Amino acid sequence: MEQVKPIGWNNTCGTTPIVLDQSFRHSYNGTKSYKKEVAMKNKALVGNPGIRLLLMLIAVSFVWVCALNPKVSIAQPIVLGVPISRGYPDGVDAERGITLAVEEINAKGGVNVAGTMRPLKLEISDTRDLEPGVPVAEALLAVERLIIEKKANFIVGGPIRSEGALAAMDILSKHKTVSILSAGVLSPAYNKRIADNYDKYKYCFRTTGSVVPMIEGAIGTFESIRAKKGFDKAFIMVQDVAHARAAGNALKEGLEKKGWKIIGYEIYPTGTTDFSVGLSKAKDGMAQYLIPWFDMPEVSILMKQWYDMKVPSLPIGYIHALQDEGTWKATDGKIAYSVVLYAKAGSVATKAIPMSEKFVPAHKKKYGMEPRSEWTSTSYTVVYILKDAIERAKNLDPDLIIPALEKTDMMGTYGRVKFDPKSHQIIENGDPKETAVGTWAQWIDGKRVIVFPDKIATRGLELPPWMK
Repeated sequence: MEQVKPIGWNNTCGTTPIVLDQSFRHSYNGTKSYKKEVAMKNKALVGNPGIRLLLMLIAVSFVWVCALNPKVSIAQPIVLGVPISRGYPDGVDAERGITLAVEEINAKGGVNVAGTMRPLKLEISDTRDLEPGVPVAEALLAVERLIIEKKANFIVGGPIRSEGALAAMDILSKHKTVSILSAGVLSPAYNKRIADNYDKYKYCFRTTGSVVPMIEGAIGTFESIRAKKGFDKAFIMVQDVAHARAAGNALKEGLEKKGWKIIGYEIYPTGTTDFSVGLSKAKDGMAQYLIPWFDMPEVSILMKQWYDMKVPSLPIGYIHALQDEGTWKATDGKIAYSVVLYAKAGSVATKAIPMSEKFVPAHKKKYGMEPRSEWTSTSYTVVYILKDAIERAKNLDPDLIIPALEKTDMMGTYGRVKFDPKSHQIIENGDPKETAVGTWAQWIDGKRVIVFPDKIATRGLELPPWMK
């Protein structure tokens, strides 16, 4: 990944090589003898007392120019440490969002810190925390290396896996380094720990949200569809991992409390490639909703089987692999009509959130594709959140940045950005003009279109032809 080169380097006051003699270049055409003779002439010239005095005067003049004219000074970069799992799509998504935002900000001169424009510099470290079998300790080493060796002023992005992020909180506290999570980490334990021990964990913020508001939002969406369509029968299918099981249990309990009929609840090991038995149960039970909760890529097979079997149930849930626009082609369009939850809006543009309309085409121009997951959107916005806080604090001191972040009130790619001052969790599930929002995008004719929430929808929900 090409590193972002901060604006302000190699400028007027930088070190520029002085060519003392050009006359030999054509006659020797870059040969060793040419280089040797130029070196000898340069050495002789520098050894001359008059030339030496001239060079000293030039150097002193440059120092005075840089001291008296801040416009030509070399601004020290603000270092953003980014600990992410670079070998996995979620990590790639976060890195792309952060990189795009940094390049945009640097192109406009950087961050205004008390009147001095300072560029942003990225230092990215591979945590590998999404890879199976990789211990949490490796993610912790990546975070600490960014702080100690790379001199990161702030940590953004990850770690992405909840276990790694929770463990990293103690490192951030020890080094008094402000961090804003913008990818993964849906565990409610994160913001609870901050609220329960604010003085120790006040350096930690999160924009991704947690599974609790995701479930609350999902139930609200299902109730909205129920009011319009009369559907109240669901079949739940989840991956056998902690966050999916917790989501499935919460959905089952929440929907049953509202009078829904749960036709079935199936749990599948990671890597499962045949879902036909569960789909047959959903079809026989006349389930109107098929609610999958998976982050494994094999869920695309589930959708192919659903399409081929013509199961008369609307697939709607957290189907992470279906967020990728390449999935349409890979499945021959058999993900049509599926409705996919994004924890945060922004990766599919909507006029209701102006920043998303700026972000999506900018991402496509740079990377040749639209943003894939919600973590691209959140990671793009996180850089602007930090820029806003720094410019209001007029300093990089954590004791000034923390209260500035707590008072954040700005528009992002997923609605209005505000933090709970006690838990440092982003406030969500409301009007995008007032809070952050998630989004539900349906696959129609090879495109992702927003169908929920109503305030940002670009199109109405469509049912598969075999459900009508």
